[in-house]
Amino acid sequence: MGHLDHAAYGWLTPALSYVMASIGAALGLRCTVRALAATGTSRRNWLLTAASAIGTGIWTMHFVAMLGFHVTGTEIHYNVPLTVLSLVVAVLVVGAGVFAVGYGKDRGRALVLGGLTTGLGVASMHYLGMAALRLHGRISYEPLTVGLSVAIAVVAATAALWAALNIKAPVAVAVASLVMGLAVSSMHYTGMTAVAVHVTPSDQALPGATAMQFIFPLAVGLGSYLFLTAAFVALSPTADERAASASARHLGEGAVPAH
Repeated sequence: MGHLDHAAYGWLTPALSYVMASIGAALGLRCTVRALAATGTSRRNWLLTAASAIGTGIWTMHFVAMLGFHVTGTEIHYNVPLTVLSLVVAVLVVGAGVFAVGYGKDRGRALVLGGLTTGLGVASMHYLGMAALRLHGRISYEPLTVGLSVAIAVVAATAALWAALNIKAPVAVAVASLVMGLAVSSMHYTGMTAVAVHVTPSDQALPGATAMQFIFPLAVGLGSYLFLTAAFVALSPTADERAASASARHLGEGAVPAH
């Protein structure tokens, strides 16, 4: 059985992956809060941005963490189509959960449905991403620990959506995002403790791409997307700010010029 190292570069990959998860959560929560205060196409667009932010943040967190995953006795490659599919699944399933909350009439039912859907989406992304691994040997999982990781994902997702429904203050959203980032990171590393690798030494070339050939450039690109989108959301005015601006303009236009 191969020795597993989940942090081959020390604290660098766990810390960076936590930052990515927290940024994705912060952006997603902020967009969801904006969506709940909007109507029509504006609500839909904010929810789409929230889904892409949370899904991208979770995916980036997972694969940044996987950059630090090494197994003695074998190289690790990644199946490219499966890896891309894991990103698509993350965004789509998280999107389903976010839209359930954004358009649900019964807040309690929407929260349960959204949390369950989003949590299962997070877990699906994780284990689909793990299925993309190619190495010399066989990967097995400890079922109880896998179940625990899925439960953590569902609880974390439900808590995040609850925060989006009930927390409006930017500082409170920031704190909720840090907690959500910690929960997602905990889900990942809990899931990784379920992994065992039975190495079969071989000189045969592995299929797929190495982490540095594929995962690293994609993670950097998606991380840049998160930072730029976060900046856009932070700088765009809220509904209250737009209303105040429109009111000020209206008062200004209605003012009687002095003679």
